[in-house]
Amino acid sequence: MTLTPRRLALATLDRQLLLERERLDVAEAVRRVCAVQAQSPASPYLALWNRVRDFAPEDLDAAFAERRIVKASLMRITLHAVHAEDYAPFRAAMLSTLRASRLYDRRFTSTSLTPADADSVLPELAGFLDTPRTGAEVEKEVTARFGEDAHRVWWALRTYAPIHHGPTGGPWSFTARNAYLAAPADAENGPGEAAAGVRRLLLSYLRAFGPATAQDFARFTLLTRGAVDGSLHELGDRVVPVAGRGRAALFDLADATVPAEDTEAPPRLLPMWDSTLLAHVVPGRFLPPEYRPAVVRRNGDVLPCLLVDGRVAGVWRAIDGGLELTAFHKLGKAAWRGVTEEAEKLLALLADRDPAVYRRYGHWWEKGLPGAEHVIVKGWSRAGSDFPGTR
Repeated sequence: MTLTPRRLALATLDRQLLLERERLDVAEAVRRVCAVQAQSPASPYLALWNRVRDFAPEDLDAAFAERRIVKASLMRITLHAVHAEDYAPFRAAMLSTLRASRLYDRRFTSTSLTPADADSVLPELAGFLDTPRTGAEVEKEVTARFGEDAHRVWWALRTYAPIHHGPTGGPWSFTARNAYLAAPADAENGPGEAAAGVRRLLLSYLRAFGPATAQDFARFTLLTRGAVDGSLHELGDRVVPVAGRGRAALFDLADATVPAEDTEAPPRLLPMWDSTLLAHVVPGRFLPPEYRPAVVRRNGDVLPCLLVDGRVAGVWRAIDGGLELTAFHKLGKAAWRGVTEEAEKLLALLADRDPAVYRRYGHWWEKGLPGAEHVIVKGWSRAGSDFPGTR
């Protein structure tokens, strides 16, 4: 049977726990969805709130503090939260890409230093980062060896070295002031581990986002097509071709299932940079092409979205006293009712954490968005006198 675009979207929604919230430990939930985009400290929390039944943010606080979930530069050379047991193989898969992004960048090559110079710091860096350190503290430590080039060396190392971001407090465990910790010793990758890491990452990706093409996986990771195609071949019958309507071949896990065409997709309020919008080739499975310029800004910001019947239908933002929901096209009463109910639940989460979440990105609304309908969902006021409602 040929998979329609609708069934492909439903497959990813199902695997991303977006068709039905499940009661899972937060670390297991992160493992199930492969990885959670973590550029903004709030995003992992909102991503899991969308996916985990009875999600308690303090559970994620604890998982970060205990390092059962770790935050590091990985896929697409951006920050992701991953299960601690996945970090070493995922880093092995990504290491050549991470290194090349820094050591062959003119910001590093314009110095008199070589990749070997940067690598030579790794052993002592691991010892220095046995306790959390700020970037300024690390740069000061490196200055003794590299002088004025120390900041370039640290700029490279903080992306490709086996380093985690350490929790620094605040409403979402991390703040703008980063702290860095050495990864456990088993995160050091030896010969041959890169290929094994790519295979493990590909299996995790298909389990979380499949069925998908080789191009999809390459986009999600920024791995080369050679590495991707090699892993597909090496995995043998664990990965099988499936029929789709596009020209590119689709692959999936041999035992995977796909929901029926008429499966309903509930409304969701996705966080900024939700991985579902970044896991497939442009424009993706859920984002209508005509809405992409409004949702994905030229600088790479991906706005928090309204998901209605499995498709991006608009965006949302925090405003004084509640959330503003902007639909790019007219929604029916039932759709608005579902989206509003989700917004009220989200407001309850934000009230105890950060009612102004993502406020720094409000300038995108000020520059204009293609809104057909707007709804304000009111939250609890600081005085406790306002009850959730809509206007």
